[in-house]
Amino acid sequence: QVQLLESGGGLVQPGGSLRLSCAASRFTLEHYAIGWFRQAPGKEREGVSCVYDIHGSTHYADSVKGRFTISRESAKNMVYLQMNSLQPEDTAVYYCAADPPPVQHMCPSTDFRSWGQGTQVTVSS
Repeated sequence: QVQLLESGGGLVQPGGSLRLSCAASRFTLEHYAIGWFRQAPGKEREGVSCVYDIHGSTHYADSVKGRFTISRESAKNMVYLQMNSLQPEDTAVYYCAADPPPVQHMCPSTDFRSWGQGTQVTVSS
């Protein structure tokens, strides 16, 4: 059974940075499509970024392009989301998800069957 565990969330001021981590167990993460999603209160879950095929091709939502970076560290079986220039509208619970590749290149959440529990990110002064 695929297991994912997010960490790294917290409270940060506008303009600040956070790095989220997603630890995978019981499967080799580099062989999977991996996505980061977020859900703000009262809003639908939205895709943030993903690696969608075996070549490591990435996709970013327009709202985070140029500010967020997804990466994988195969040796540690981890995936990261580096978030820079954070804004209050980035406040949400962030989830990582995985599924055997390929998934659609825009990484809809419906393409992912394994999910972590989420980590809260709050951007506020």
